[in-house]
Amino acid sequence: MADNSISLTQEWDKTFPKSQKVNHCKVTFHNRYGITLAGDMYTPKNIQGKLGAIGVCGPFGAVKEQSSGLYAQIMAERGFITLAFDPSFTGESGGTPRYVASPDINTEDFSAAVDFLSLQENVDENKIGIIGICGWGGMAINASSMDTRIKATVSSTMYDMTRVNARGYFDSMDEDERYQLKKSLNAQRIVDYKKGYYETAGGVVDPLPEDAPFFVKDYYDYYKTDRGYHSRSLNSNSGWNITSSLSFINMPILKYSSEIRSAVLMIHGEKAHSCYFSKDAYEDMIRNSKYRDNKELMIIPGAVHTDLYDRTDIIPFDKIENFFKTNFK
Repeated sequence: MADNSISLTQEWDKTFPKSQKVNHCKVTFHNRYGITLAGDMYTPKNIQGKLGAIGVCGPFGAVKEQSSGLYAQIMAERGFITLAFDPSFTGESGGTPRYVASPDINTEDFSAAVDFLSLQENVDENKIGIIGICGWGGMAINASSMDTRIKATVSSTMYDMTRVNARGYFDSMDEDERYQLKKSLNAQRIVDYKKGYYETAGGVVDPLPEDAPFFVKDYYDYYKTDRGYHSRSLNSNSGWNITSSLSFINMPILKYSSEIRSAVLMIHGEKAHSCYFSKDAYEDMIRNSKYRDNKELMIIPGAVHTDLYDRTDIIPFDKIENFFKTNFK
């Protein structure tokens, strides 16, 4: 399953301890655009028969050695075959230029994970779901509106990356401000083209200003400390390409979320600055929908955005496990 065109780290370099309850191996697979993706596969020990499987990705700017790997390992402990993967252009996955995001290609990455899981001999291809964290929560829901093979979807502490890029936080950006942003990003394209490489925007600010907004402090506490720092994480280091925002401004996701027939569970912290993304996306999903009965929004009292990255005492894994087992029947 290895691909010689990319390099996979074999030692355990996760931000969480290795479980002795599951087997772990590195894998590669490819998406519909021919990009090779790198993943960590977690398999329960002593498998009997075919199991349900879950593809996991996110947060936006993270790698599989961080939050998505933690989710994948814990869900494998609970009886699922899981695949935490790096999105195209990031981490150990392929794709050039590096450190660029795409609402289309990154949605496709989830479907590519479904392709790969469907062919595993110990996976029941009729019982495959996905988990998307932060920005990949929106991508996961977007994938579910397109990919009818996905039987159940969980989004955790979800961002709609197209909305925040086009409108700013809390929809504070007006048309004139958006025009100026587009002018700046297109000017950056010329700078990048002249230099022959893409400048990055910088990850989470470091050192942290005393007057930084709480959500910036929240990100710093995860990405820039021993809690969640990883050398391949964009947020922990140099960040995304500056011009990544362009396609997100122009191509909104979640357009057909009300047509999702499979089950969706959206989880968000009550105190998270991003909670409005899930609340609004949930309302859009069930509004005028014939398929609202298997949709649920779960708000975690007192939780902030990054609590759902790694706080195993706060992330509702019992709920997530029951959700997949119920909808994999």
